[in-house]
Amino acid sequence: MAVRPEGTPCWADAMFGDVEGAKRFYGEVLGWTFGEASSQYGDYTQAYADGRAVAAVVPPMPGQEGHSQWCLYFASPDAAATAARIRGNGGEVLLEPMRVGDLGTMCLAREPSGAVFGVWQAGRHEGFEATAVPGAYCWAEVFTREPEKADAFLTAVFGYTAKRIQDEAVDFRMFNVGGETVLGRMRMTEDFPPEVPPYINVYFTVADCDDAVARATKLGGVLRFGPMDSPFGRFAALGDPQGANFSVIDITTRRGEMPQVTDVS
Repeated sequence: MAVRPEGTPCWADAMFGDVEGAKRFYGEVLGWTFGEASSQYGDYTQAYADGRAVAAVVPPMPGQEGHSQWCLYFASPDAAATAARIRGNGGEVLLEPMRVGDLGTMCLAREPSGAVFGVWQAGRHEGFEATAVPGAYCWAEVFTREPEKADAFLTAVFGYTAKRIQDEAVDFRMFNVGGETVLGRMRMTEDFPPEVPPYINVYFTVADCDDAVARATKLGGVLRFGPMDSPFGRFAALGDPQGANFSVIDITTRRGEMPQVTDVS
């Protein structure tokens, strides 16, 4: 697999107090199968869609027990250099760059408006083996109450160019690496309870959005928004039984016109 350009989402994982429960839930909702837990790396367990690695689940490390959430990792050719830019642009490095055997080097950070994310310098593990197919990662958006801080940080750290959607009803930007749009940013409105912190919402592809929502809610998940049609696909926002937010999208069911966008200088 070709090396992903810097700033491209390349992996996603989540910590769960009940890993077996998470495996049952996502196995039913997204059709994942799971590999063997790696005791060498804290029982890290990869998830597969049609035999290709698409995410991972892991029990919390001591002292990190609590609310589960998905963490999105961005590709970097040099995790130490990225960590330095994170600090230099007002972010916080939560976990210093750390080698994970010959798999690669990871780093965890928080951008200035509060959303947590990861950085991955690939070694033997190059990241997603599939995207935009059922069960695999498709898209992600930074949800923040301070978009100006997030926008300035993301463009400075990852060199993104930005476009904004021409719609006064929403404050939404899209970030590009080269000619590819790789990430969105949405301003959190008053619809979000104040106790919900900024976060990165990860979208997983499904063959049928309504069916995925039905499976999720039957298994104890919470429907937060949708299902809703859009020019990008039919999607819904969910919370799993352990509190981790994520979205599902059927990218084959698209309705409506694509929004107009403007370059942001």
